[in-house]
Amino acid sequence: MNISTPDSPVDLLPATPLREHVFETLRIYFHNLGGQAPSNLYDLVQREVEPPLLEIVMHFTGGNQTKAAEILGINRGTLRKKLRQYRID
Repeated sequence: MNISTPDSPVDLLPATPLREHVFETLRIYFHNLGGQAPSNLYDLVQREVEPPLLEIVMHFTGGNQTKAAEILGINRGTLRKKLRQYRID
């Protein structure tokens, strides 16, 4: 994963609330279901969102799990468990 650094702001979008991106993605997801009801949607969203969230925060902190846990608002042990769960270094 290539994450832009402050020195390379190319391809950055205007500041749009994350909520709007999630809403639009879910709107498209439901449209693509063609009227069928999804199942276990909460788990699906969590499995799709958590790994990139953890990856970007770990990158932002230079791999410092203590800082990452603080940013995420979770216990360091919980962070370690999630990193193992998603096989994130």
